[in-house]
Amino acid sequence: MWNNGILAPQGPVAAAEAKILFDATVIMLAVIIPVILATIGFAWWFRDSNTKARYLANWTYSGHIELVVWSVPALVVMSLGGITWIGTHDLDPYKPLQSSEKPLNVQVVSLDWKWLFVYPDEGIATTSTLVVPASRPIHFSITSATVMNSFFIPQLGSQIYAMTGMVTQLNLKADQPGDYRGLSAQFSGSGFSDMVFVVKSMRAAEFQNWVDNTRKNNSVLDQTAYGSLSKPGTAPAGQTFGKIQQGLFDSIVRLTSGRNQAKNDGAPQPGTMEMQ
Repeated sequence: MWNNGILAPQGPVAAAEAKILFDATVIMLAVIIPVILATIGFAWWFRDSNTKARYLANWTYSGHIELVVWSVPALVVMSLGGITWIGTHDLDPYKPLQSSEKPLNVQVVSLDWKWLFVYPDEGIATTSTLVVPASRPIHFSITSATVMNSFFIPQLGSQIYAMTGMVTQLNLKADQPGDYRGLSAQFSGSGFSDMVFVVKSMRAAEFQNWVDNTRKNNSVLDQTAYGSLSKPGTAPAGQTFGKIQQGLFDSIVRLTSGRNQAKNDGAPQPGTMEMQ
């Protein structure tokens, strides 16, 4: 919908991406509009009833027409290439956002078919609900414990892939408090359509209060809990863990990396996960 998609940005990254999309559309209209008008003009002028129209059967070349035909598309390509080049470097997902506040670190794991969000500095975790403070940069470390997925929050920007045995980085920020839609943009099996999550952006005090209340939860995300959570199926949105086992995210990355290597080598795949 218009009010919750990429055309309704709620963060600096999404706003910059929307501007690139708008600028690219305006540049391409420099070709599209004249072509449409010329098509209508030619059809009208060379209609059968127009006796003033001349058919030049022996006409073969016009330097002026060739100049227009080649120069306009060349200028369009150069303009599109310029804004793409600049935007690509400015919006590098690995590039930290400029801010006086310390970024919030969030570790993201894609599962079949749910999302696990780990807050290593706060020592808590959630499933299918991402709670963040407004106006504070968020640094995501993203991996997959299963097939490749794509992590995407349209109103905050920058879709990026989650891959087994690898960690991709993403930096985003929500300008205002509110609820935003997140999803997997990569087909990953029968439960793909349910692989959505809610991003709850809160004021700093509200976020800290949520962290404090979550820490009071006696649920612990350890090897046993993760093993149950990683089984195929959906998880209730907003499930929280008041404690996390140290090194969980790194262990998930090592486990999936080991499985990938075992597949490549033809060796038996490991069945347990070592935790720090």
